[in-house]
Amino acid sequence: MTDQPAAPLPLPEKALDTTPSRPWPVRVLSEKIRGYIDRMPPVWVEGQVVQFNQRPGSGLQYLTLRDTDLDVSLPVTVFSRILAVLPVAPTEGDHVVIHAKPTFWTKRGTFQLQASELRAVGVGELLARIDQLRRVLAAEGLFDPERKRPLPFLPAVVGLVCGRESKAEHDVVVNARARWPQVRFETREVAVQGVNAVREVSNAIAELDARPDVEVIVVARGGGSVEDLLPFSNEALVRAAAACRTPLVSAIGHETDAPLLDLVADYRASTPTDAAKRIVPDVSEERSRLVQARARMRGAVVSLLDREQRGLDGMRSRPVLAAPEVMIEWRERDVTQAVGHARHTLNALLLRAAGEIGRLGAQVRALSPASTLERGYAVVQRADGHVVRSPDDVTVGSGVHVRLAQGSLEAEVTAAGA
Repeated sequence: MTDQPAAPLPLPEKALDTTPSRPWPVRVLSEKIRGYIDRMPPVWVEGQVVQFNQRPGSGLQYLTLRDTDLDVSLPVTVFSRILAVLPVAPTEGDHVVIHAKPTFWTKRGTFQLQASELRAVGVGELLARIDQLRRVLAAEGLFDPERKRPLPFLPAVVGLVCGRESKAEHDVVVNARARWPQVRFETREVAVQGVNAVREVSNAIAELDARPDVEVIVVARGGGSVEDLLPFSNEALVRAAAACRTPLVSAIGHETDAPLLDLVADYRASTPTDAAKRIVPDVSEERSRLVQARARMRGAVVSLLDREQRGLDGMRSRPVLAAPEVMIEWRERDVTQAVGHARHTLNALLLRAAGEIGRLGAQVRALSPASTLERGYAVVQRADGHVVRSPDDVTVGSGVHVRLAQGSLEAEVTAAGA
């Protein structure tokens, strides 16, 4: 009896059950992945169309949908009949929203989205999203005037971010060098629209910001449609500009354009030419100002010297300086006059006082008891000096002192009567 070969073992049902001795064949894993993805429901996805080339006569079209902020993309297939009913066929760079079913092709192991509906994102909706982002960033303070840094007066090196061989680069460089020929430019030519604009412009800003010799950075583009300027309202690019430590000038659009980069930049230029006029001074104008300033300074100094010379001449022409002894003579005459006046006044006062003294002396003498005594009267005093005015003031036999005009007498009272 011949031995029959052993029946193969059944494959594991789950990935966790696989082992080195019981692996899954590639076809099984592919089928498992397809089965898992097939269970996913259709989903609405937004992105930017890239790498889209229409194939006339083919029933299926292929395109790539890229994320608007990050470098992430997915392949998409869409039936030609779906594109045929659109008012305008999508082109590279368009923002679209698709309704697609995730699929997995087992033969090549590739993932893709099968689109059943495709809608272009309108300008109104894009502007509404930009306005919503503007409010969010404003609430974070990214547009506050306090964050704005002043531009240098005369930068030696200017960083320029612009499109490749663009007119904006020509406007900035030519006008800036016409105003100040010594200015140097560090130019970074990047994509200023399309799917790579956000990444390339952000990287260029960061690279120039890292250079210590670059004193100001200009991001320039010569205007465009709302769709063309969308990268400059992208949140990632706006935040990269806000993180830039070097003063940043935004010269993206024309006067009516208002991308969010204008709000976060330290200075918004209406055009690239305006940016050139703002970042460097006009050498001819500065020379003219210098000449005017020197003329004003010279005039001020000459006027000051003339004024001081006139003052000095006036001082020298005064008599006090022309003949200094005159001032002493004037003062000598004043002193002599004052001394004479003082003497005259003193003499008058002395005479008046002498007359007054004589008059008062005569009055005193007239009223003095001595004058009474000279007329023959006498003053009788007791021994204690009391003046006797009445016989009652003395007693018989008491001694009295009699004062006369030319001397005095000592007497004794022998009798007293009324």
